[in-house]
Amino acid sequence: MFLSIIIPTRNRASHLETALFSLKGQTYGVESFEVLVIDNGSTDSTHEVCETCRSFLPNLQYLHEPRPGLHVGRHLGMKRARADTLVYADDDIEAFPTWLEGIAEAFCDEQVALVGGKNLPKFQLEPPVWIRGMWEKDRKGGRMLPYLSIIDLGDEIKGISPYFVFGCNFSIRKSVLLEAGGFHPDAMPNELIRYRGDGETHVARYIKEQGYHALYHPKASVYHLVPAERMTEDYFYHRAWLQGISDSYTAIRNGRGSFLRYLVRCNMTAKMLFSEKPASTFFLHYLKGFVYHQQEVKGDPALREWVMKDRYLTL
Repeated sequence: MFLSIIIPTRNRASHLETALFSLKGQTYGVESFEVLVIDNGSTDSTHEVCETCRSFLPNLQYLHEPRPGLHVGRHLGMKRARADTLVYADDDIEAFPTWLEGIAEAFCDEQVALVGGKNLPKFQLEPPVWIRGMWEKDRKGGRMLPYLSIIDLGDEIKGISPYFVFGCNFSIRKSVLLEAGGFHPDAMPNELIRYRGDGETHVARYIKEQGYHALYHPKASVYHLVPAERMTEDYFYHRAWLQGISDSYTAIRNGRGSFLRYLVRCNMTAKMLFSEKPASTFFLHYLKGFVYHQQEVKGDPALREWVMKDRYLTL
């Protein structure tokens, strides 16, 4: 099975280099996969890193896409991919040697549409106690911290909710991604944050609604960098603000005038994340993001048109 690895990136050349070098030792033959690096407007040495890594990744393509938005890079990668199986990864992962082998094994089952594995933290510094506590295993032996995109559901292959396949390690059949209409906007630069959407969550929702299968395969695993700046309360509050924007986007698209379900969800999440801290502070940042986006859309017909677009993928 031939695989297409798609890595959008912007001004993170050193992280990208680590990710690409982790593909050098894959148990899956180098002739059986290609790598598409989508440069979303970098001004650093991203291009030079790609040129260097071509010495051991002969099927590496460097593609420049100046238009902002993670979904733009993801879609360009899909269009240029030669494979029917797309392996999306962040530029700050470090793949297990068995990563691609596990993905290929999982897709041998024709019922499987989406594949993920462990995303284990690669802490840049010793994390504070409250983050360690959030990363502890639950009674079923699994652990998950979505705001850092890390997850560990054990060492057995199993069917899972598609929502448990995070964007940093997200493998999907191209046909299914096309059916879903591609990704929604995500990871917009700060000056365009009002155009943020719900990213790959839209695709996971589509897969769930259509009854397709998502599979967790422990071989298909990566390490995900957790830098020092993400191990602070301020980062988690900002992340809550961004989640408020994404949930407002989803609520508007779904025609929900009330966001009661989001308030309940956020309050539950707040209690889980900040059991030893004021959950109201977390909720306040989430609510600010939600209200900010609601007001922006209300005051700008063009933004509302963007939010309500049928699809963001252009073929």
